Amino acid sequence: MGGISSLGVGSGVLNSDLVDKLVNAERKPAETRLNQEKKETEAMISAFGKVRSAVTDMRLPMRQLGSPDAMQAFSASTSGDSVSVNVESSSASPGNYSLDVQQLAKSQSLASGSFSDRNSTSVGQGTLTIQTGDNTTNITVDGSNDTLQGLANSINESGAGVSAGIIDTGNGYRLTLSANESGNANGATISVSDSDGSDTDNAGLSQFAFNDTTKNLEETVAAQDAKLSVNGIDVTRSSNNVEGVVDGLSFQLQDTGTTSVEVTQDTGAVAEKVQAFVDKFNAFKSTINELTAYSQDGGGSLLTGDSTVRTIQNQLRREIGQIVPGLENASVRSLSDVGITTNFQNGQLQFDSQKFQEQLKANPDDVTALFAEQGRTSDSQVEFKRSGINTEPGEYSINVTQAATQGQLVSATQTDANVTVDADNNSLTFQVDGETSASIELTAGDYTRDELAAEIQTQLNSNDALNAADRQVSVGVDSNNRLTFTSGSYGSDSNVSITSVDTNTAAELGIDTQTGTAGQDVAGTINGATAEGDGRVLFLDSDGNAADGLQVQVNGSETGNRGSVEFIQGVSERIVDSISSIVGADGALRSKTESLNNELDDIAQERQDLNDRIQSYRERLTSQFSAADARIAEFNSTQQFLSQRLGGSGGSSSGGGIGGG
Repeated sequence: MGGISSLGVGSGVLNSDLVDKLVNAERKPAETRLNQEKKETEAMISAFGKVRSAVTDMRLPMRQLGSPDAMQAFSASTSGDSVSVNVESSSASPGNYSLDVQQLAKSQSLASGSFSDRNSTSVGQGTLTIQTGDNTTNITVDGSNDTLQGLANSINESGAGVSAGIIDTGNGYRLTLSANESGNANGATISVSDSDGSDTDNAGLSQFAFNDTTKNLEETVAAQDAKLSVNGIDVTRSSNNVEGVVDGLSFQLQDTGTTSVEVTQDTGAVAEKVQAFVDKFNAFKSTINELTAYSQDGGGSLLTGDSTVRTIQNQLRREIGQIVPGLENASVRSLSDVGITTNFQNGQLQFDSQKFQEQLKANPDDVTALFAEQGRTSDSQVEFKRSGINTEPGEYSINVTQAATQGQLVSATQTDANVTVDADNNSLTFQVDGETSASIELTAGDYTRDELAAEIQTQLNSNDALNAADRQVSVGVDSNNRLTFTSGSYGSDSNVSITSVDTNTAAELGIDTQTGTAGQDVAGTINGATAEGDGRVLFLDSDGNAADGLQVQVNGSETGNRGSVEFIQGVSERIVDSISSIVGADGALRSKTESLNNELDDIAQERQDLNDRIQSYRERLTSQFSAADARIAEFNSTQQFLSQRLGGSGGSSSGGGIGGG
């Protein structure tokens, strides 16, 4: 008997279509459940993503309120057009200033004589030496650049502090040189070493000479410093951008004339920063309200009753509503005192900008402490510098056992009452604070002892190396007529040494190579624990101490009890810390999202298990149906055989085989 080649052939009923229907009926309830669970879980992940985004959006505006400078916004108004003003709020203060601009700074411009061609006519060969300020540049002119254009290109590529150009006058070509910086000190002088043997005539390369003795170039614009007076005090600058005259202000000179400048506290600008946080908080609350809403008709939303959301809301509400520790007896104690209140109908914040600005004007220190961290010291010579991540709000005692000192060098020998500086004793090289080498050259002349100290001071003050490193040295004369050199910094890294002098400097000026005495770091205790010193800064690095991370700067030379510092941590830092905790690696949102992602993984695994089970079920049905189908085929075959035998005996038969219809 032949086998069954296709399911259902034997019975006509137990076919593949029936297997598919039975398999689908088995799969559908479990698959429907898994699809629904996946959909709900993904919706929950999306919802918590919205919460995370809304929480994170609050961090930046609140962090911007966390600096003491954030409460010190200032603006400036002017009465005229001759001056515009930029304000740096962190260092500015209210005030009125009268400016009289007598002269604007100008950059020098020079022009050569006329040349018939810019690309082929020889300009002469040799060396140009261009000096601008402290910059000296040598430019070689030879067969490779011996044209007006070649010379201009070489100057522009040299970094000489001037820009070269060529002007077509219609009657020839002229080289122009413009100083890159304005002011008298930045004008150019040009000396020439001309290959024709004459460095001063108006032929060959010497036609570009411009110095104290030879002026073969035309000075079309003379270098000029800006001159002005500020509240009657004369000021000179090389640039029309005048800085460093008034703290926090820079003046941009536009024209000559008088201008009044008024600097006022810009409380409105600070209020806008507060409003930015309020807006972000309200956006967060709207997101929460939407995701947790409940109605009798529609039922609950995705996060209705969720404990994680409830915990986040309570944590932020607690930080916003609490009285700041340390401000219990202050005029401003909480956000409600500056016009930030809660609408109890929807949980959003309301901000009274006018009340905030009134409080900021009346109680600037308390409002600053309300938002930003602040350290209030009882000793006027002790300054709060910063806190650490572990510093707890509170009041901490300061005790100094050693005051910080400055490094100093005292010359080994006396300096005569009257000295002469010449080429054999005018060079000195200093090593300042162990890092910066500064070489100076004294101006030749006759000096008293005090005048010599003043000349050294002048040269050190203008030294580029010291200025670039922001280091200072003070020069004086002690009671023994010896020169003293004192570092501007404090602590063990502070020192002044002289590393080289001229041949006769020691004998004639009383200054020789010598190593100074290093300063000392401040030493003492904070909150009873031994603190470390770095210059004048005393800081505590002591795990478990409430003042851990606290830093103060101790000025003056007094030792012993230096009072206390009260550390106040404003709401900004607290809210930022809370937000960071909520969205951080160990935060509630991360934990919740990871749990939901794990649920997705479980659903995926269940789906795989379902597929495996259904495949096994299909194989079992197919095997069972195949066996039954084969059995039925055998019965049908037997029936047909018997029918044929019975028919051959004269009988008759009717009806189909087993399974037939």
